[in-house]
Amino acid sequence: MPGEALADYLRAQATGFLRALRHHQDRGEAGSAEDLGDAALALRRSARRISGTLHTFRPLLDADWSERMRAELAWLSGTLAREHAYAARLERLLTALHRLSGSTALPAQQGSTGRTSGAPERGALTVGAAKAGALLDRQLTLARTRAHSAALQALGSSRFHAVADSVAVLASEVPLTSAAAGADLCRPVAAAQERLYEAVTALPLITSGQPYTAAALVGSLSPDPAPHPQDGPWHQARLLLRLYRYAQEVQGEDTPVDVRLPAAGQALDRHRDAAEAAAAAAGAARTPRIAPATAYALGVLHADQRHEVEAARFAFQQSWQRQTVGTA
Repeated sequence: MPGEALADYLRAQATGFLRALRHHQDRGEAGSAEDLGDAALALRRSARRISGTLHTFRPLLDADWSERMRAELAWLSGTLAREHAYAARLERLLTALHRLSGSTALPAQQGSTGRTSGAPERGALTVGAAKAGALLDRQLTLARTRAHSAALQALGSSRFHAVADSVAVLASEVPLTSAAAGADLCRPVAAAQERLYEAVTALPLITSGQPYTAAALVGSLSPDPAPHPQDGPWHQARLLLRLYRYAQEVQGEDTPVDVRLPAAGQALDRHRDAAEAAAAAAGAARTPRIAPATAYALGVLHADQRHEVEAARFAFQQSWQRQTVGTA
């Protein structure tokens, strides 16, 4: 029965959530950072899938319960994601600085000796790269430390325990509506697909069909700290692609395989990472009283990450359009 397929999926994700929680609790403070990180990642994955499924199939589930659960799972997933995001962002930016400056060590590592290396024509960038790397290291490590503390506080809060209790109930009892028994799961899956396709259709895929377009950099160097205005629709497409993929998982083998999703999803993940890294570089460049060479290095780094944004859009356009023809 369709309702049972939905219930089975939610129960499986709830069980995975509880298993990850037990793993995290068993490791405790004595566990390695890698073990705890893996447990937190598993918690986030299950939380996202439960939340996404509640959204897509909400007509088949108790409405009030679903909305409450979605809000709480979104809070939990977002809180647990920040520490990993800051760490990945720092690694991405330091690696880019290393590549751009032509140095033999990561910029943050050079800061302890004060020495720089690289081709003479990159002198201005190399001089500022060490200080730029050190500045990014301080800022993002501090943000990561705060995110780690916030995650630990969240996992020990009464709010989290209430979420865990609700997930434990979900693992054995799914609040389906009376209409779920005879419902056609293809309809909400098709609706999720339609929302994704509409969002992709609204993207400037013709412009993104070029590997480089200066139009995508317009406004990139603006002093406005707000997110880049072009990024929002792409981030929304990434979210909708994830929801569609989760909806397909509910249907299992009954769902036609959309071969575009893996490559498209990877491109949109790269887009998100590059956009957020560019924003971090721009934010660091606004630090008061930094040296001109440091500001220059951060500006080059920002432009480099915006080019990565363009490259990700190009990769998405190529995989989406080429594979559409292949599956027609």
